[in-house]
Amino acid sequence: MPLTTTSLLLIGGAAGVALALAALALRRSAHAASESQRVAAILAVARRYALGDLSRPAPDYGDDQLGSVARGMDQAVQELGRRVDSLARDRARMEAILSSMIEGVLVVDEQGRLQLVNDAARRILKLEQDAIDRPYVEAIRHPGIVDNIGRVLAGGDTSALELSVTRDTTRTLVAQVAPVVTAGRGAVLVMHDITELRKADLIRRDFVANVSHELRTPLTAIKGYAEALLDDPDDADARERFVKIIHRQAERMERLVKDLLRLARIEAGQETVEVAPCDITALVRGIAADFEPTAAAKQQTIGFTVAPDAATLQTDAAKLHDIIRNLVENAVNYTPEGGGIDIHATVAGERFQLSVADTGHGIAPDDLGRVFERFYRVDKSRTRPGGTGLGLSIVKHLVQVLEGEVVVENQAAGGALFTISLPLR
Repeated sequence: MPLTTTSLLLIGGAAGVALALAALALRRSAHAASESQRVAAILAVARRYALGDLSRPAPDYGDDQLGSVARGMDQAVQELGRRVDSLARDRARMEAILSSMIEGVLVVDEQGRLQLVNDAARRILKLEQDAIDRPYVEAIRHPGIVDNIGRVLAGGDTSALELSVTRDTTRTLVAQVAPVVTAGRGAVLVMHDITELRKADLIRRDFVANVSHELRTPLTAIKGYAEALLDDPDDADARERFVKIIHRQAERMERLVKDLLRLARIEAGQETVEVAPCDITALVRGIAADFEPTAAAKQQTIGFTVAPDAATLQTDAAKLHDIIRNLVENAVNYTPEGGGIDIHATVAGERFQLSVADTGHGIAPDDLGRVFERFYRVDKSRTRPGGTGLGLSIVKHLVQVLEGEVVVENQAAGGALFTISLPLR
């Protein structure tokens, strides 16, 4: 049957519709494949973000709704990452500050569990390494601190608390607890170690009392003998004796004032060091000769030995002279009659060492650490046997000016042993 025009038109129209449907099906298939690839790319980025890798890729999310959602989520994650980085930097700075503080800092949350303990607090309170997240009543052994933290957590007020360290009563702390109000109510404890301040205050008070005593004694003598001269000015023998006593007491006051001024200069850094070759043998021999009359009156002997390699030292001879003189004077004053003083100079390693040993009664262990304090009395039951009471303190400061160190110890056979160690310049 021959095809009519109408039949041809119908066949052509059907073919066109079929081609259009085929093209639409192909487009939808390609679009579905593209969406599947985009979803896979978004999932890959999400997995990378979940692992902590927030380096931002540059995928093509497209301009449809899926792309808009993906871009919005990506921007939110990047902003969150910036905030997390900022918090991490702030936390690192805070931990660095807390770890470098000499004050102890401790933070407790509203449940009473330790959330933060810096190194100083851990050391002061002797806390265990696993103290974090433990109840503070279990970790902290000091009842005063526990009571103050509990009061703050309950909403009460506290004041500064002065206390001694657990298992170390020689140290003194000032502790202050303050509330931390955020989502709940916590507490922060700050502890200051004021042991050195207390010790300095004690030394200051002792210093004032001792200076007053040392000045009052000669002043009383001067005043008394001056009044005696005024009462009886015609007795020539008494007048001469009284004038000599007044002169001697005035010299004692002058020595005290000079020593005090020198200590002040040393502490202010006004003592300059003039390094030059120093003949140690001649120096020690001269000091021993100066004290020979005093030692002879007490039937004491002064001996010295200088090793060949210690015969010459590059140092400040004047300051070394004052150091050795004060040590020998101290030994002569505190060594009983018939005793001996021995001076020995040598080189040990890269250091010059000079020791002054005596055959006295030695120094009590509790006093060994304080003999270099100003006016400190080793034997408090008797008056000081001469000097201003500042000699050993001057020794310590002068040795430090010469970049050395001085130590004192008791000898096994009895008596004290002072040793100075100076660098071989």
